[in-house]
Amino acid sequence: MIKVMKTGNTAYKAAIRLAIATGIILLLPFIAMQFTDEVVWDLADFVAAGVLLFGTGLAYELMARKGGTVAYRAAAGVALATVFLLVWVNGAVGIIGSENNDANLMYFGVIAVGIIGAIMARLQPLGMSRALFVTAFAQALVPVIALTLWASMSCDAAGVSGVFVLNAFFVALFLGSAWLFRKNARDFS
Repeated sequence: MIKVMKTGNTAYKAAIRLAIATGIILLLPFIAMQFTDEVVWDLADFVAAGVLLFGTGLAYELMARKGGTVAYRAAAGVALATVFLLVWVNGAVGIIGSENNDANLMYFGVIAVGIIGAIMARLQPLGMSRALFVTAFAQALVPVIALTLWASMSCDAAGVSGVFVLNAFFVALFLGSAWLFRKNARDFS
């Protein structure tokens, strides 16, 4: 009974720490808005950023408790940071064209692949490794599909190559996370 209370208390403290950290991070754009016209956020931007920051932190806390090893926590951190960056960049400026380009919606499919894979793997290291490899493959397919379906999209050569380079960056991060999960699985099998 006491252990259950301690675990609940620890989770409560972690949630409070995450909320405070999220609030502090959100102060940065709020303060910047006071001094420059370059940062223009409305309430929806703050809410979206807050949910994204808090949700990513909460997901990390839950995953870090599942696997206590350094490799597992690092793998979870890399995977979640990659998803965070993918959503942030895609929402802020878009990866394929502007943030209003429908092709950018495919990145939510990439995230869905990762989430479904994590659920199927039950957050176990070997399964997570496989899920992240598949997620990396899905990420790599997005610009190919976009270029095929939206071939009429007005992109110069630098724009197309830039999309592929940025996607390669995300693929590398997903693969790095998969490798760390695989390392954790091998170290403890």
